Amino acid sequence: MKKIVIATHNQHKLLEVKEILKDLPYQFIGLNKFPDIPEIEETGKTLLENSLIKARTVHEITGFPTMADDTGLEVKYLNGVPGAKSARYAGEKATSKDNLNKLVKDLDGVPYGKRQAQFRTVISFVTNLKEHWVEGIVKGIILEESRGDSGFGYDPIFYIPKLKKTFAELSMERKNKISHRGLALEKFRILLGKFNLG
Repeated sequence: MKKIVIATHNQHKLLEVKEILKDLPYQFIGLNKFPDIPEIEETGKTLLENSLIKARTVHEITGFPTMADDTGLEVKYLNGVPGAKSARYAGEKATSKDNLNKLVKDLDGVPYGKRQAQFRTVISFVTNLKEHWVEGIVKGIILEESRGDSGFGYDPIFYIPKLKKTFAELSMERKNKISHRGLALEKFRILLGKFNLG
């Protein structure tokens, strides 16, 4: 069975990918199988650039077709910030809570009607022959206060009006079905279905 490398050390993410892509005839392996690959620095200015940096680097080292993703929260009022720097919004060593608090502070006084945002995941796929990418987007509103105990990162302040809930108020199963990552992975599944990697 042909191997595809998922460029992540995150076992939770690897399991999620395997679950969504389980109907495809490939063996998906994570970076835990390649302990010599160092942490890859995400120096890109966009989510696409960062995902391609990871996919290209791991493909070059392993020789296997490689998938990598990058995710960011893009706030309209802040012209797309934090975007590619979502995980480091409050500084290089910032915690998720630090990032969330900084965003709430940066939007202090901004009315509800101007707090639109979107979560976006970009998945890049690099093979010997070509590079491909797909994306998943979920639109919402940034709340002034956290709601919900589930999820992580910015989930407690990312409110989806049609569901009347934040990401942190949804079960993991429900969130995965409608999330930016879930949507991007579904598009990636369709993309992979068109390949014959041998």
